Amino acid sequence: MTHQPPSPEKTIAEIVERLQKRFPDLPEPTIADAVTTAYDELRDARVKDFVEVLVEKQAKKHLKSLAV
Repeated sequence: MTHQPPSPEKTIAEIVERLQKRFPDLPEPTIADAVTTAYDELRDARVKDFVEVLVEKQAKKHLKSLAV
């Protein structure tokens, strides 16, 4: 049995949802843009196992800089 990773859309939506709770004062489009940009930068990573974690970390770092 092979493991199918979630679709990019599902992954992005889940990360956006988590980050909306962490950054409630930022508009959803700003959060979605940060997540999408981070995902696009890591889309072609050779090892896919940690892409979701890295995308969330990168987007969170960007959003923290906006929230200051």
